[in-house]
Amino acid sequence: MKAVILCAGKGTRLYPVTLTMPKPLVPVANKALVTYAIDILTDMGATEIGLVVNSLDSPIRDRLGDGIDTVGVPLTYIAQENPQGLAHAVKLCQPFIGDEPFIVYLGDNIFQDHMQGLYKRFDATHASAALALTEVPNPSAFGIAELEGDTIRRLVEKPKDPLSNLAVAGVYVFNPDIFDAIEHIKPSWRNELEITDAIQYLIEQNKPVMPYVVKGWWIDAGKPDAIVLANQLVLEELPFIPASNEDERIQGESSVSHRVLIGENSQIIDSVIRGPVIIGNNVVIRNSYIGPYTSVGDNVLIESSEIEQSIVMCCCTIQNIVGRIDASLLADNVKVIRATSKPMTHRLVLAENSLVQLR
Repeated sequence: MKAVILCAGKGTRLYPVTLTMPKPLVPVANKALVTYAIDILTDMGATEIGLVVNSLDSPIRDRLGDGIDTVGVPLTYIAQENPQGLAHAVKLCQPFIGDEPFIVYLGDNIFQDHMQGLYKRFDATHASAALALTEVPNPSAFGIAELEGDTIRRLVEKPKDPLSNLAVAGVYVFNPDIFDAIEHIKPSWRNELEITDAIQYLIEQNKPVMPYVVKGWWIDAGKPDAIVLANQLVLEELPFIPASNEDERIQGESSVSHRVLIGENSQIIDSVIRGPVIIGNNVVIRNSYIGPYTSVGDNVLIESSEIEQSIVMCCCTIQNIVGRIDASLLADNVKVIRATSKPMTHRLVLAENSLVQLR
């Protein structure tokens, strides 16, 4: 079975991080967001995956290659250089898909549920489509599915008076009927071909569209706060790892709790680490505190500083910070340092949409 991951968006809600890094490569618990999608799709039975990217020169292709050695499943890249909506992206995949049922996954979502039941429900009912749905407390902010019995009767985008709290969560199973449906829809007010309009066309043609209610948490990881929350939820599921006083990577007067993963050639020196925490390779943490729900990428230096509930990506430096860094997202090669000589000023080099909070 084939699947496609739609990851051609610019990720503007994650600026400035995504000015230099595609959103699907943003790490959650030191693992690229797109690889969580690949894990779920292979668990659902996908044996080949297409990635819709904005260019065949995408850094995603540079990172994952043909997929065999990196993620264990063959990858094909499909360029959407002139984005015209999700339905347009799905239509571009038709030569890759052929005439078989397939799965579509929006690349900025992360789930606790691996959704094997979604494809099983689709297959057992001979439906034209099946949609992952999740219960939300504020349905007026989402595309909502209204049910009739055990099928979806209607999709409504951000209804003022919602008749359901089941939001469309961004994972779909289709048979090739969807391609014909896309041919019959018109651009929305956003001048985009909406996948919800194509699904609604199937419903209006009396073709069954089945619901699957997702179990556990779901995060639309499009904004910094959502990425930090996703990191917390994934780290909560780390298996129990007992604290060890015998680990040669833990040096001096250090205290490392349980549920702390430490990478190769890393050093914890005179520091306190309280899990769940994941620390990459070649990291040096000296005279510092790393609090719960923190992910630290490879080749990072943290010295005389405190940080918790944050994501620190590769090759960052954090030194001599007064106070604790909290709920933060630091992209590759970021330096956060406190001046040690006069003038003791704040010096900032920031990209568009950066956030600095000083006290």
